[in-house]
Amino acid sequence: MNSIRYVDQMDLDGKRVLLRVDLNVPLRNGVVADDSRILAVLPTIEHIIGEGGMPIITSHLDRPGGKRVPELSLRPVSERLSELTGDKVAFVDEVTGPKAEAAASSLKEGSMLMLENLRFDPGEEVNDESFARSLASLADAYVDDAFANAHRAHASNVGVTRFIDDVAGGLLMKKELQALEGVLVAPERPLVVAIGGAKVSSKIATIEHLSKIADRLLLGGAMAFPFLRAKGIDVGDHRADGEAVERAKRMLDERPGSLVLPEDFAVDDGGRREVDVTGLPEDMNVLDIGPRTIDKFASELKAAGTIVWNGPMGKFEEEGFDVGTRMVAKAISASPAYSLVGGGDTNAALDRYEVRDRISYVSTGGGAFLEMLSGRELPAVKALVRQTVNA
Repeated sequence: MNSIRYVDQMDLDGKRVLLRVDLNVPLRNGVVADDSRILAVLPTIEHIIGEGGMPIITSHLDRPGGKRVPELSLRPVSERLSELTGDKVAFVDEVTGPKAEAAASSLKEGSMLMLENLRFDPGEEVNDESFARSLASLADAYVDDAFANAHRAHASNVGVTRFIDDVAGGLLMKKELQALEGVLVAPERPLVVAIGGAKVSSKIATIEHLSKIADRLLLGGAMAFPFLRAKGIDVGDHRADGEAVERAKRMLDERPGSLVLPEDFAVDDGGRREVDVTGLPEDMNVLDIGPRTIDKFASELKAAGTIVWNGPMGKFEEEGFDVGTRMVAKAISASPAYSLVGGGDTNAALDRYEVRDRISYVSTGGGAFLEMLSGRELPAVKALVRQTVNA
């Protein structure tokens, strides 16, 4: 799908390499609480250094709103990276400016530098040309390894590519794109996709695209409500808005055999109570799929040649309502099929049920993962493709 040059095709010897990664990690009391995002980009960092390059590492952390917020500094992240690599990571408390320029120009072979939180500068999220140019001036080459941010058109992943000719994707970017392209272009059939979660508006376009290519599309959580209502089942007006219902009806008309809907749910009635889809109480929260639905979904997953999963089946963090999500996670992990899982809550479920190591590939992306599943081109990937074509 995408013709991109990657970092393992670059001549890096003696070059300062502006490296965009996603180190948006949780901090507790000024210490990195989960270093999985750091570990994910270590191969790219180590490759650059091993090939004689000098990485200038850039990332955002949370949403400081274009101003300096001390508790969102990347300094603790640089310290954790130093511990993981066994090498000192120089840190400069600005993104662009005299200190950043001096630190970048003084880099020696085998050394690396981390700049301050990109989003401390208001130019980052608006893709400001001047800010992008200043970032680019620090380096001789550019590598984007921040797949999780690839659906954003920011200065550090789109704008900067206009001012550096020598650009490429990182090793994590390569793995992410190859995994997604594999299931979208040439999956082993049947392709079974499970979509859950609570926010229908953020996933309806993804469901539309996947309904055209998936052999079976399992809809759990709130995703099922527009489809049930489109079939004439009263799920309550507050659970499915008009536009989503109209889109669901079109999908049901076009691919009636591919959409697999719940037969029952679990509601909060002072505890777990299972009810048929035709008898959902108006005044109770629907927090999980029911046992008949779990069995149906498990059967579809067992027959799959390729599996994609995004979104929990219910409020799995709440006691008594994790059954559907747990059973889907277990069914996918037990399957010999190639499995691709993405999304923050979904990845958290893999860890909760200790099945991450039995999934073929776990994406680091949330929004970017959904955008690609929707068939859309990611702005950062488009920028890399453009530079590859023009090289």
